[in-house]
Amino acid sequence: MTRHERSSIEDGKAKLGAALFRHKALSREGFSERLFRALFSGLVYPQIWEDPEVDMEAMQLCAGHRVVSIGSGGCNMLAYLSRSPAKVDVVDLNRHHVALNRLKLAAFQHLPTYQDVLNQLIGHNIRSNVEAFDRYIAPHLDAETLSYWNHRGVTARRRVSVFNGNIYRKGLLGRFIGTGHAIARLHGVNLREITKAQTLTEQEAFFENRIAPLFDKPMIRWMTSRKSSLFGLGIPPQQFDELAGMSDDGTVAPVLRARLKRLACGFPLESNYFAWQAFARRYPEPGKGPLPAYLRPDYFAAIREAAPRVSVHHESFTTLLERKPEASVDRYCLLDAQDWMTPQQLNELWREITRTAAPGARVVFRTAAEASILPGRLDPGLLDRWTYREQESLAFTARDRSAIYGGFHLYVKNDT
Repeated sequence: MTRHERSSIEDGKAKLGAALFRHKALSREGFSERLFRALFSGLVYPQIWEDPEVDMEAMQLCAGHRVVSIGSGGCNMLAYLSRSPAKVDVVDLNRHHVALNRLKLAAFQHLPTYQDVLNQLIGHNIRSNVEAFDRYIAPHLDAETLSYWNHRGVTARRRVSVFNGNIYRKGLLGRFIGTGHAIARLHGVNLREITKAQTLTEQEAFFENRIAPLFDKPMIRWMTSRKSSLFGLGIPPQQFDELAGMSDDGTVAPVLRARLKRLACGFPLESNYFAWQAFARRYPEPGKGPLPAYLRPDYFAAIREAAPRVSVHHESFTTLLERKPEASVDRYCLLDAQDWMTPQQLNELWREITRTAAPGARVVFRTAAEASILPGRLDPGLLDRWTYREQESLAFTARDRSAIYGGFHLYVKNDT
């Protein structure tokens, strides 16, 4: 590992620690925060777990808009390009996500065909993907990103070799889902069998008869009483406390059961690729089931054309906005990042959002709990500059196919 790579890793850890740490290192809470940072410092999300089509509708995203979004797995950023925005700035504190976003952008710009993009980004057991990376993608990557994907770990394989297999089984989330499957099998349940269901009624029957009883098992009840049990979902200690506060027994089991039920049978399997990733650990074959919006063939040309308008930054949302002029951003997507923030961090963020927001700007975000976290935490002088679209937010929450969040929230800038 080069000195520059070590410096980049330490810088990323420091940025993430600044966003996470609220307690002393030797306290129980502080230990949980530092354990989460250690886990979150690697690749977490090969794909995002927020529904970009809900985002785009709520944002009323159109050609010419200037967008700032958190990157995560990059699916949202690529989907937004289908609407031909003028500029998209993507930020993430996790350097693995930054490298993944940059690779996905280069794949859309430089792989020869739509099928090549599918092979590279969702194919599994396609041994030519590394060769395609070397020939078409690598020459167009910046030095830091190229070094990241060429890095060899303890297996001596280059990091990019994950694209020869199934990248969605990698990362913190992929391993968490795999562990969930293993635990279910220990109790005699093969979660993949739900993909054989032909109707919502069959999906619901599978959930009630096979999955729901797992939440009464002693092992699972014990696991869901511990904060570290959800670190694999990318849920930090602060979000665990929010979820546990919604149940009567101090565990997150009732909340997880309700949200897993919505994922399993809230939407038909033929329209919910999130359910496929959770229960089949892959996307369905193209033409045989749903794919993320950015991989739809009718979006390909628009995304390819708009990809050069994206800049991916290894920094915080607030830091990026501090460099932008007033009234220079039309749309903001915060994912669930505010659940992690202290009131001070939240107010610093929204001061920059309010300063940089163009007339009619829209902000979307999600929360682990159901209610918006802004009332009572955000300076009333800032909050009064925005209108919360409560009824629309409830409707969008109901339509978010990822099903893991308590609330989707839409705020619109007041023009006066």
